[in-house]
Amino acid sequence: MANVYDVDAGKLIDEAAKELAKAVQAPEWAKFAKTGMSKERTPARSDWWEVRAASVLRTLYVSHGPIGVQKLRARYGSRKNRGHKPERFYQAGGKIIRLILQQLDKAGYTIQAVVGVHKGRIITPKGKSLLDKIATKLHGPKRTSGKENAGAAEPVPAAA
Repeated sequence: MANVYDVDAGKLIDEAAKELAKAVQAPEWAKFAKTGMSKERTPARSDWWEVRAASVLRTLYVSHGPIGVQKLRARYGSRKNRGHKPERFYQAGGKIIRLILQQLDKAGYTIQAVVGVHKGRIITPKGKSLLDKIATKLHGPKRTSGKENAGAAEPVPAAA
């Protein structure tokens, strides 16, 4: 079975967004909201909330340990064009990320956790299973490493 490391991240996120459309719903105000201070316009995609939720879920999958809203704000932030002044990095908006994490918690894909001094969200086995199933659908079954068949000769097609 393939996992998220075996497939292209963009394709995985698009497919996961379709699956998460049932569990995650954008609030009414989301069609008017920018995703951060550095943006000038609202997102162009109509399904941007689901895509962001899928991206957050994948980020939680590949991160090792709990990850909080502040780290995700930095992850989704970008540089702001300030005209004549030099560009500067601004974090993404926190409310969008916080609501997405709450919706993923409610659906059972993430949980809050504390590991040592770190606290935040981690992905549950249900969330890992969802992403792994999507990755398997995109990639196909995981190939063997080839060590088992190292000494075996491959069949040669017969000449016609």
